[in-house]
Amino acid sequence: MSALNSDTEEPFEDRAPFFVAPARAERDEGALAEHQELVLRRADALAAQNRLKEALDVASVALRCGSAARGRLGALVDCLLRNLRESRGEAERERSSRRACCCSAVTAADPFSCPGCRGFLGAPVTAPCGHSYCRRCLERERLSRCRLCGDALPAELRTAVLLGGLLRKWFPEEAERARRVAELEQVCARRDFEQALRLAHELVQSDPGDALARVCRAEVYAGLKQYSSALADLDGLCPKSTGWPEVCFRKAKVLQEMGQVDESLQVFLRCLALDDDFAPAKKEVEKILCDLLSPASDSVKVGLREAALGTSPHLRGKTQLAAAPKRPEQLKDEQDGGRSESLERSRLSRTQSLRSGGPGTEEGLKRVCSAPQLGGQDKGTLLKRKLSASEVGPSLVHSGGNKHKKQGEAVACRTVPADLVEATDFECSLCMRLFFEPVTTPCGHTFCRSCLERCLDHTPQCPLCKKSLKQYLASRRYKVTQVLDEVIKRYLPTEHLERESAHVEETKELSDLTRNVPIFVCTMAYPTVPCPLHVFEPRYRLMIRRCMETGTRQFGMCISDSQKGFVDYGCMLQIRSVHFLPDGRSVVDTVGGQRFRVLSRGMRDGYCIADIEYLEDVKVRDSRELARLQELHDQVYDQARTWFQNLKSRFCGQILQHFGPMPEREADIQATPNGPACCWWLLAVLPVDPRYQLSVLSLLSLRERLLKIQHILTYLQSVPND
Repeated sequence: MSALNSDTEEPFEDRAPFFVAPARAERDEGALAEHQELVLRRADALAAQNRLKEALDVASVALRCGSAARGRLGALVDCLLRNLRESRGEAERERSSRRACCCSAVTAADPFSCPGCRGFLGAPVTAPCGHSYCRRCLERERLSRCRLCGDALPAELRTAVLLGGLLRKWFPEEAERARRVAELEQVCARRDFEQALRLAHELVQSDPGDALARVCRAEVYAGLKQYSSALADLDGLCPKSTGWPEVCFRKAKVLQEMGQVDESLQVFLRCLALDDDFAPAKKEVEKILCDLLSPASDSVKVGLREAALGTSPHLRGKTQLAAAPKRPEQLKDEQDGGRSESLERSRLSRTQSLRSGGPGTEEGLKRVCSAPQLGGQDKGTLLKRKLSASEVGPSLVHSGGNKHKKQGEAVACRTVPADLVEATDFECSLCMRLFFEPVTTPCGHTFCRSCLERCLDHTPQCPLCKKSLKQYLASRRYKVTQVLDEVIKRYLPTEHLERESAHVEETKELSDLTRNVPIFVCTMAYPTVPCPLHVFEPRYRLMIRRCMETGTRQFGMCISDSQKGFVDYGCMLQIRSVHFLPDGRSVVDTVGGQRFRVLSRGMRDGYCIADIEYLEDVKVRDSRELARLQELHDQVYDQARTWFQNLKSRFCGQILQHFGPMPEREADIQATPNGPACCWWLLAVLPVDPRYQLSVLSLLSLRERLLKIQHILTYLQSVPND
C-alpha cells in the first residue's frame, strides 16, 4: 500500500520510462502542424478549382487546428472574387474589361499620368518593363503588377533622374504639389497627425477638386479617430464605374477601425472589383475571412450574450456610432474614454458591429460564435450570407453631391510648353546624341539601350553613379522607357527621324556579310561542324549581340597570325542559340557555314572585321573523272570508319561529345559548295597541326582534300594506338 501512496514521489529517473508527456506533446504539436499544412493545401487546391463552398469548409477545419493558418488564405480570396464576378454576369465583366482598358487609354493620351492612380507622375519611378509610375503608388504597395503589361513590379526602385527633372521643368506647380503630398504622408507616417492635418487643409484649400489631397486628409482624420470627417471626405470621391480603388480601400479601413467589419468587408470587395490586384485590400479580406471562419473565443461568446441582453453599455455606444456619425468633438471624448478599455471589450465591440451588419446577420453571428460545434456547411452558408450584399456593387459606395473633379473622370491632357522642349535635354551621356530607345536603370539613370549594353559588357555598374547592376544585367530586360520615347516622338519628330535614320544606316552596314564582316579570332572552324564558344571578352560580347540584333546571326572564325592579326582563310559560323550568364558572359552554340578568303582587314569597336569572298569547290563535269572521285570518296570513308571504330573508348567518347557522330555517307558528293560533310568532320577530329588543317580548308578541289585526309589516316593507322 505504501507504494501507492500519493504523498510519496518517485525519483524522476525511475519514472522516466513512463514519463513521456514532453516528448509526446512535441510529437502531437508537430503532427498537428503537419495535418494543418495538408488541410491548407487541400483548401488551396479546391479554391484553384473554383469550388468555393468546399474550400470554405476545409479552410474552416484548418483554422480550428491553430493560428498558423492565418495569412494563408490568399487562394480562397481569389476564388471568392471569381465567384462574385461570375454572379454579377457578363455586364459586370464587360465593365471590368473597360476599366482595364481605361488605364491604357488615359496613359496613351497623357504620358505624364501615373497608370496606377492616374494622377501626375510626381517623383516618377520607371519599372523594368519600361512603364513609369509615381513613387507613391509603389511605396505604398498599392500595385504588385504593372497595369499596362502585367509584369511584376519590384519593391525597390529609385526616382528616374532625367524624367523627374523634366517634369519639374515642364509642370512646376504639379510637381510642387506632388512634393507637398509626399511631405504630408511622411508627417502622417510619423503619426504627427496635428501637423499633418494642417498640411492637408492647405492642400485641399488650394485645390478643392484634388482627389488625392482629400484622400490624404481622410487618412489623417482616421489617424485622429475623427471617422465622420474621414467618411465625409471619402464619400464625395468614391468611384461609380471607373473609379479609383484607393478611395474604396481607405473608406473600408475607416469602417474597419470604427468596428463595422461587415460594411468594411463589402467595401474591400468593391475595391477588389475595381482592381483585383490591389494587394492591401486582399490582405484585409484575408484577415476578415480568418476571423469569420475561426472558432470564437469565450470572451466573444460572453460578449454576444451581453449584447443580446443589452447589458453592455460599451457595445450600445458603438452601435450608436455605427448608426449615426457624430461630431468630431464627441468622437474625441469617446476616444479618450475608450483608450483605457481592455482588449476584450474592443473585441466585443467588433462582434456587436458584426451583429448590426444587416438583415439575417444576427443568426449567422450566433453560428460563428459557436463555431467549434458547427460543421463547414453552416460556415459556408454564413459567409455566403455576409458577402451577398457585396453584389450590390456601386450602391455600397456613396457618390454624394460633390461637384469637384473626381478621380478617374476624363481630364484635360497635359501639354508641354513648346519653348521648354529642348533637344539637349534628351541627349545620352554616353554617345552625346539624341536618345534612341532610351532605357532607365534601377538606379534611375537613362541611356540609349545600345550604349548601356556596351557599358555593361565591360563592368556591371551604372556608368554615372557606379551602383551595381548585376541583377539588372542578369535579367537582360532592357525595356524602352515609354514616357521618354513618346515625348521624343511627339515633341521632337524631326530630330527623332534623323536619329532613327542614322541607326538604320548603322544597322544596315552591320548586316553586310561580305564587307566589314566581324571576325572572331580564336580557333579553327569547319563547315557543318559544331563549334561551341564561351564568350567573355567585352569586344566579343558586343560582336555577338550585334550579330543577333541585325538578324544575320553570323560571323567569321579565323585562327591568329603573328603578322597579319589573323590568317587569310576562315569559316563563317551560324549562331544557333545564345545562353547568357548572369555576369554578362555567354555560351554560344554555333555551327560551321561557308568558307571564305580575306580580302582586307580592319577594326571596329575593338574586334576585327574583314572584307571577304566565299569559296566553292570546283565541280567535276567529266563522268569518268566523277566516277573515280566517287570511288576515292568511298575508300576514304570506309578507311575513316575503320580508324574511328578502332579508337579507344575514352577517345571516342570525347569526339562524340564535342563533334557528334560521324556523318552518314552522302549520295551526291558535289551537292554543296563545300563538298561532303564527312571530310570536315574528319579534319576537325584528326590530331593534325592547325596550319595543316588550314591548308586543307583553303583547297577548292575535293580530290586533293580527300587525298590529304587519306594520307593522314594511313599514317595514323600505321602508328600504334596509344
